[in-house]
Amino acid sequence: MSSYMKTVRSKIITGLITLAPAAATIWVLQFLFNFFDGMAAPLVDRVLGVHIPGLGLIVSFIAIFFLGIMVTNFLGKKLIQWGESMLQRVPIAKSVYGTIKQITQTLGGTGNRAFKRTVLIEYPRKGMWSLAFVTGNSVDHNGTKYIHIFLPTTPNPTSGYMLILPETDSIDAQMTVEEGMKTIISGGMIAPEKNQIRSTGNNKTGPGV
Repeated sequence: MSSYMKTVRSKIITGLITLAPAAATIWVLQFLFNFFDGMAAPLVDRVLGVHIPGLGLIVSFIAIFFLGIMVTNFLGKKLIQWGESMLQRVPIAKSVYGTIKQITQTLGGTGNRAFKRTVLIEYPRKGMWSLAFVTGNSVDHNGTKYIHIFLPTTPNPTSGYMLILPETDSIDAQMTVEEGMKTIISGGMIAPEKNQIRSTGNNKTGPGV
């Protein structure tokens, strides 16, 4: 391949990479607009007798807003629990609903409240580091402090491993739980430019360093 063709291919690839985020954003926004507008549009059109683009979207958001209010009170929570119990009896629906719920709770932050902080641990071998979330603490009979951590998989952080290790075998990642989740879900593409790992010396710093 000539140098001219290599240059052309390189420029095309660079242009596609530059355009991809904007195109993906427009596609997602268009999809969401059509989805939510289509939820209430048939009913609105029947009541008004005329189609007004975007009105279905507004009605859908208002309905979702009131749904959010409803599920935060006692009666609403009971209704949601009843609906979830019905879905749990359907084998395929149970798996799909459970997975989607865990992912949305993770992305929305509601599933992160049990995580106290984000740490780095040397896993799965020496010299290789993984992000994990602290879920609790304990002390052994000698007074050594341990942390209980959840080590999630990527890009789906709803599964992983529960580990107990000495607190000194961890490094505070200096990241919020939400930032840690974004890093894991993105496969490391969304991550701070600098990490807390030291290439020399002792990395076992524990919390607050």
